[in-house]
Amino acid sequence: MGTPRDTRAEQAETVIETLSAEYPDATISLRFSNRLELLVAVVLSAQCTDERVNEVTADLFETYRSVDDYADADEEQLAEDIYPITYYNNKAGYIKRAAEQIRGEHGGEVPDTMADLTDLPGVGRKTANVILQHGHDVVEGIVVDTHVQRLSRRLGLTGEERPEQIETDLMDVVPADDWQRFTHLLIAHGRATCTARNPDCEDCVVEDVCPSSKLDHDIDLASGEAW
Repeated sequence: MGTPRDTRAEQAETVIETLSAEYPDATISLRFSNRLELLVAVVLSAQCTDERVNEVTADLFETYRSVDDYADADEEQLAEDIYPITYYNNKAGYIKRAAEQIRGEHGGEVPDTMADLTDLPGVGRKTANVILQHGHDVVEGIVVDTHVQRLSRRLGLTGEERPEQIETDLMDVVPADDWQRFTHLLIAHGRATCTARNPDCEDCVVEDVCPSSKLDHDIDLASGEAW
């Protein structure tokens, strides 16, 4: 039997309150100046660090300034321009085809609905949520990246494994007003302390309520993910 919803909601409230105090300035780390740049940056960030993406887009956004620039780009040249990015060949194709579709179906404007965004090549629900939240000020869900996936399970907020199911679970226990902030808080904590391979439980501000803590004490919560 899974952890009761009310218990997980109380846990979420505690986690949000504690991490908000620890990371008061947590926000998106990708650099962009418009919705198109945001879309490109988020597509590039899949399985790649934001730091590397920012390094690449510093020059990329000087060369490619419009939807037409990406849509009309030589795909091999675009791939070369994003070479340091993981899966650069695939991502160059996604970006070019997405730009073609934006130009042909959306008047050159990055769409503002989940359905239209997820219809673009290379754009899944996670990417669409980021674009909606930071490009259109529309919060329709919770961005579940690798940090959110890992920490939400470790903290006992969900027992699900797939991002889509995790998001549904989290939306049921995290207040809607906190959906956007929740993602940034978990990302910040995942980078600083609760890393994938070597979580620093001794220096963790939510260790006392974490069912996955490696430290030797009792926690009155249902078991979460172990390492």
